[in-house]
This record gives sequence, C-alpha cells and structure tokens, in this order.
Amino acid sequence: MDLLPFTRPSIGPEEQAAVAAVLASGWITSGPKAQAFEAALADYIGGGVRVLAFNSGTSALEAALLAADLGPGDEVIVPALSFVATANVVLRVGARPRFADVGLVSRNLTADAVARAITPRTRAVIPVHFAGCPVELEPVYRLAEARALMVIEDAAQAIGTRYRDRPVGSSGNPVCFSFHPNKNITTVEGGAIAAADPQLAKRLERIRFHGIEKDAEGNVEVPEWGGKMNLPDVGAALGLSQLPKLDRFNAKRRELARHYLERLSRQRGLVLPQDVHGHSWHMFCVCIDFAALGTDRASLMAALRARGIQAGIHYPAMHLFGLYRRLGYGPGDFPTAERIGRETLTLPLFPGMERADVDRVCDALDALLSA
Repeated sequence: MDLLPFTRPSIGPEEQAAVAAVLASGWITSGPKAQAFEAALADYIGGGVRVLAFNSGTSALEAALLAADLGPGDEVIVPALSFVATANVVLRVGARPRFADVGLVSRNLTADAVARAITPRTRAVIPVHFAGCPVELEPVYRLAEARALMVIEDAAQAIGTRYRDRPVGSSGNPVCFSFHPNKNITTVEGGAIAAADPQLAKRLERIRFHGIEKDAEGNVEVPEWGGKMNLPDVGAALGLSQLPKLDRFNAKRRELARHYLERLSRQRGLVLPQDVHGHSWHMFCVCIDFAALGTDRASLMAALRARGIQAGIHYPAMHLFGLYRRLGYGPGDFPTAERIGRETLTLPLFPGMERADVDRVCDALDALLSA
C-alpha cells in the first residue's frame, strides 16, 4: 500500500519547465524572476502593498523585527503555540518573547490574551494565522493602537487566507509569508513580506542584502547591518508558476477539510479545528484525548503508518522547550497551548488528495479509536 503523506507539494511539468528555463538562462540568483514574483504577489494580495521576497519565512520575520528597531530590553508577544521560528527570531534580534495562550479550536491569539500579556516593555505583537485560520485581527489592531504596539503578522501558513473578505497581507502592516515545500504554494525555500510603508520597505530591502544601498549612478553605501536573505530566481520561477494555481489549490484544501469535519464530527474524544470564512487550510490538525481513549500518540501514529498513513505533530507548546524554560517558562503557564501540544495530530491534507483518501484516513481513525 502506498504511503499517504501528511503533505506533498503540487509540482508538475509547468514548474519543472520554469525552473529549467532559469537554469538555462545563466542568471539563477535574485534577478528578473524574483522581481516578477514580487509584483505578482503584490497584485494577488492587493491593498497597494509592496512585496519583498526573502529566502525563507524565518528571514522575513527577522527582517521585519530589525526594521522595526526591536532589540534588547524590548518584549514581543507571541502565541505559545506556533512553529518555533516565531519566537526564535525575537531572541535573534536581542528582544524577549512574551508568550500568550491560544484558543483551543482556532489555535490563534485573541486580543484578550494579548492584553493580559502586555508589560511596560512590550513593543510589538506577532499574531500567527495558525494552519491558515485567520486571526480575529480587528480587536488585536485596536488594542495595539491603543497601547502603541506594532503588529507584525506571521502569515507563514496563510498565503491565500482571507480576513473579512480581504486577503491576509493587504493590511499594510508588515505581514510575513513562507513558501516552504509544505506550504500552500512553494518556492522550495522562500518567504516574503507585504508592507505599505515605503520607508519600511526601503529598509527591509537593505536588511535582506548586506545593508547595501545604491544610488542612480551605482555607487554603493552601507548605512546599517544587513543579512543575506534574498530569494534566488530559481525559486521565484517556481513561485511564479504556482501562484496562479493558489486559489484552486486552496479550494481543494477546503473541500477536503470539510469532508474531514463531516466524517470526524461523530468520533468521540476529538477536538476538531475551526472552520471559518477565508480559511486556507494549510494543515488539518485535530486534538485527541489519548488518555481517555486508552492509547498514546506514538502508538496511534505507528498504527496509522502500518496502514499506509503518515501523520504529523504541529506543534509542541513552545514555552516548554529547553530554550524557553531557561527564560523562566514552565508547565502550567499556558494550559490550552500545552493541551494542544500533548494532543495534537496532523492528518494528511494537500491538493493532490481525493475524498477517498480522506475516507481512508477517517476509516483508519474510526477503527483505531473505537478499539
């Protein structure tokens, strides 16, 4: 029986030809394809934003923090449940992550949780659109404005997500995306920032490439530190081929996710993810009360794999990692994130799947959990 992975990128002949053409051109690092990809993303997101491409979503987040002058002595509120890059980049710039708990079915920050986490040192908040589920942004932005906080959206999992019928990224604040192979479109590795402030965009452009500025005559100046964070044309060409398919990819993800929700709604011991308008369904993560069902996650994952089904774990609660325990965090600090971290299981979801694949996963879960 073929293994059904929990994700697989949708790459076909068009993408292969686009990459081959760049390789044959002799210009494979950042150049015309990267610029075209940025323009295409800006058109897709709308709102008059400028888009800058990066070599990863992590680099994009780090650059956004640096461009906001966040550093030693500052605190940045982040959800206790996310991929660890969300908190790691805060440490990377010398600031301190201040965790806040998340919703059980949304896995997202709320304005109330942010408000409880604010201290006199708080300067920014990073809401994460978990698995493509849009954060309820309006109250977060109202709170941030009232408390003079910067909002940097982590939309690594949310390309194509919509909030109140507008694409995530069109807000004008720095919004960071990822195009890792497990995302809804891919550039192999890659990321981007959507921003409306031209001065901020200019600074981001410097930061992503050694802090270099050039004038009209080509003279070089380096006014500040910068990294090596640019996206090569090889990856950008892949992204240009993927972007026109994004809405179709996401529509298929929604169809499959809703079939999961219908099939699994009758299964006891599960907490299903939230289905809201605009969700792009990057992942389908359930919470399973393993103890109540007389099993554990490792045993269930092994049993699923024996049936040709791969599951994932997205994610452990970040504040329980050794790195953050050394900052004083520990068990019991954020109960909902900790529960999700203990009980989460990521089921297969990608556009190449069919409804029959969802049925296969659900049938296996029904049999294993009922036993």
